[in-house]
Amino acid sequence: MIEVAFVLALPVAGALLLALVGHRQVAPTVNAIVSFCTLAAAAALTVRVIERGPLLAFHENFLVDPFNVFLVALTAFVGFTTSVFSRPYMRIEEQHGRLTPARLRLYHSMYQLFCFTMLLALTTNNVGILWVAMEAATLTTVLLVSLYRTPASLEAAWKYFILCGVGIAQALFGTILLYFAAEKVLGPGGGALLWTKLNAVRDQLEPTVLALAFVFLLVGYGTKVGFVPLHNWLPDAHAEGPTPVSAVLSGLLLNVALYAVVRCKVLVDGALPGAFARNLMMGFGLLSVVVAAFLLARQRDIKRLFAYSSIEHMGIVTFAFGVGGPIASFAGLLHMTVHSLTKSAIFFAVGHATQKTGTQIIDDIRGLVTISPMIGWGLMLGTLAILGMPPFGVFASEFLILTTAMREQPWATPLLLTALGVAFAAVFSKVQPMVFGETTASRLPLRPAMLPVFTHLALVLMLGLWIPPYLAEWYRQAARLIG
Repeated sequence: MIEVAFVLALPVAGALLLALVGHRQVAPTVNAIVSFCTLAAAAALTVRVIERGPLLAFHENFLVDPFNVFLVALTAFVGFTTSVFSRPYMRIEEQHGRLTPARLRLYHSMYQLFCFTMLLALTTNNVGILWVAMEAATLTTVLLVSLYRTPASLEAAWKYFILCGVGIAQALFGTILLYFAAEKVLGPGGGALLWTKLNAVRDQLEPTVLALAFVFLLVGYGTKVGFVPLHNWLPDAHAEGPTPVSAVLSGLLLNVALYAVVRCKVLVDGALPGAFARNLMMGFGLLSVVVAAFLLARQRDIKRLFAYSSIEHMGIVTFAFGVGGPIASFAGLLHMTVHSLTKSAIFFAVGHATQKTGTQIIDDIRGLVTISPMIGWGLMLGTLAILGMPPFGVFASEFLILTTAMREQPWATPLLLTALGVAFAAVFSKVQPMVFGETTASRLPLRPAMLPVFTHLALVLMLGLWIPPYLAEWYRQAARLIG
């Protein structure tokens, strides 16, 4: 119980502290220290779950099991590395006059509050608290996306607020329907909202009401995932917000929203005969992969390019969970992990590149390997990793998903292969001249802070070559739980 309390309390305390000192020179260091402490608490929680099994805390309102424990650790890790990256990045933004001390204070405090909402959504056992956490994440992200207060960033923030607000309203209605179905079996009270109790009686829940609830929950939380056609907020939010915000949006928020969908899918699979939830998830996933792949070729902004890449990869993960079974679920969990690590590393490299060149337009960025070899190679290696080149971990997860699709859903395999081929050609053709093209710019005199980039890429490379036994066992247990 104490481990869960520390994981949740540390970012809240950090947000309160940074609300007071977030405008001072020490604020970036405080932000990183708090994020590191949260990572240490998440590691202690992980050890506790490995040694003793699933943990219920605070009157069963919080649950940590093999499914969410690795997501908690991943969220804390990416939160820490992003805070390390943001130290020099946000300092330079202030020097360039894009941020004032007041906005820096808002950024640092909201960053910790955003991390808290993600961890709260992952650890809660109460589907009502889960909805509250996702709504709070929406509000904190709106403030982060609009940080620059430019017309474009304000428009992106409003679009995010309106679209995700409507989506969260749909999720609330789905949660109410879920409670309505559970109340008849479990009786009135908070117990009808606890996922563990719902899962125990899922075969007794009213199938029609549960099916309708899942549709609203899928559309609601799917808006946060970025499913096509609910994705319009995502490219704008990534392009107009600060780069550290883009990193945590792709690396954390999309995973947490999909986690909520999968938790609900487990209930529906046990209550409804057939493959109702599976077919819906496969349909949304496949549509997202195909549409995003073809939209990649039209992008002229580097951050929008990788935002559409995030939509594509979340579609792949959703399709894998829709296929179901131990192998596809294992591959989906692995892909969530490697996508978070790789995409956040890419945004770190993109952040340095756009900051040094002063533009996000792809055609105006050339010769990064000449200007700064570390930025150039970091972006190129991250791009190759996210495109599924071996031996990176994305290749391993996509290979498992494709081979499972060939066996279980052969009709979908040509669509997936076509989309992946189009995405590869679109992204590589744009990044290659950015890195190796000719440029007249002079070489940067100082080395950028690229340690988070290469740390993430090293982990993705390791997961492509060798998955630690304890991590593989987490994936197996989680796959059995949701598959």
